[in-house]
Amino acid sequence: MRATVFTQRLLPAGLAAFAVALTLAAAPALSATAGKEVPTETIIVPDSAGDAAMPDVPPDANEPAEAATPEIPAGSAKDEPLPVVEYGDSDLPEPVARLRAQIMEAASTGDPEKLRAIIDAQDPPTTFSANEIDDPITFLKESSGDEGGREILAVLIEVLQAGHVHVDVGTPNEMYLWPYFAAYPVDALTPPQLVELFKLVYAGDYEDMKTFGTYLSYRVGLAPDGTWRFFMVGE
Repeated sequence: MRATVFTQRLLPAGLAAFAVALTLAAAPALSATAGKEVPTETIIVPDSAGDAAMPDVPPDANEPAEAATPEIPAGSAKDEPLPVVEYGDSDLPEPVARLRAQIMEAASTGDPEKLRAIIDAQDPPTTFSANEIDDPITFLKESSGDEGGREILAVLIEVLQAGHVHVDVGTPNEMYLWPYFAAYPVDALTPPQLVELFKLVYAGDYEDMKTFGTYLSYRVGLAPDGTWRFFMVGE
């Protein structure tokens, strides 16, 4: 059940203090004039006043002032073109599409051991954590929320079903990366893309990502030659 929070717009501290000061300053004057006739005086303006420079007339208060356009610093993330997001396997090289299908098929069995043959065939070995691990299957089971390791298999499938991007093209680090959020500016995500993101992470995780300025969750990298580079699960 979601809790509804009601908020009230308040004046900034400086403006609020200024408003109170004006009210207090005006109070004695209003009190002093109540019920008392105020004497008047007629002032005759000499003709020479017509030659004096007239003060500038302020613009009509009803006309909105033109808003200043904020400048985006050069070199910011908004200056960079957004990566092209692809779905499915129509754009994938045959070795990548085949490996992706094999991983998803093995994971869908619900038995982490079905991934062992795929992992053992990788050269260089697939990376699962920034820290050294002894056995990848044991590590996957220990990283899962359930004893059988089925949760982590579900995560693996969900990640590989998300959109992906082709990164570092023409370099030794070239690969196809899932999900595309790992290479996409967090502050550029559209509402439909946020729906896709929330299939993988919680809203609180997204707030952390905005703080750090990058995606902070599971990701899979497959090289163009059909090598499983990584499934980042732990730190």
